[in-house]
Amino acid sequence: MSGSVITVAMPKGRIFGDACRLLRDAGFSLPVTFETTRKLILDLDTAPFRFILAKPVDVPTYVEYGAADIGIAGKDVLLESGRDVYEMVDLGISRCHMAVAGLPGHRSKNPYLKIATKYPNIASDFYRRRGEQIDLIALNGSIELAPIVGLADAIVDIVSTGTTLRENGLVEFDRLMDISSRLIVNPVSYRLKKPVIDEIVEKMIRATEGTKVGMD
Repeated sequence: MSGSVITVAMPKGRIFGDACRLLRDAGFSLPVTFETTRKLILDLDTAPFRFILAKPVDVPTYVEYGAADIGIAGKDVLLESGRDVYEMVDLGISRCHMAVAGLPGHRSKNPYLKIATKYPNIASDFYRRRGEQIDLIALNGSIELAPIVGLADAIVDIVSTGTTLRENGLVEFDRLMDISSRLIVNPVSYRLKKPVIDEIVEKMIRATEGTKVGMD
């Protein structure tokens, strides 16, 4: 790999550990303390990378505006944000799915379903394609609480194991889509640093062999 420094936006939280393991599988040397650092920007002596550690929802923004050349982001975040980035590789990590869930047998008497979600664009698109009108209620956390207390008829949210739904007495009504993490690239960076980024992409593709790899 050439000496060009590539700035990578990494998502803190659920995806971070999987992303670090995949980068190591791809042949990139990350320090053993990488997963425990509290720094927000890290420059590596062992690889031509600068890492920005950001909230998952912010990663596509850093990449779109060129603060980062590449990033790792969940498909849910990409669909919800609609950022102008190139989606290069399905990394096949942090798999989950988007679902509609609520109390068993619940039927709203209102003409419009009340849907609580952190993903208003995804939820609106889903119900629009079904020809149903909804009232959206935007929440940022503890989405499962909304139908329990009567705030909403159902929720649209990410489901991993389903344990949280079951423990709160909720069931899935519809499965919207499967979700995994993607390698994304800033369009300008790709033009200016194409050979280096292509090499990174190829290494990441090889590291994901055995998973579903591709471009949507």
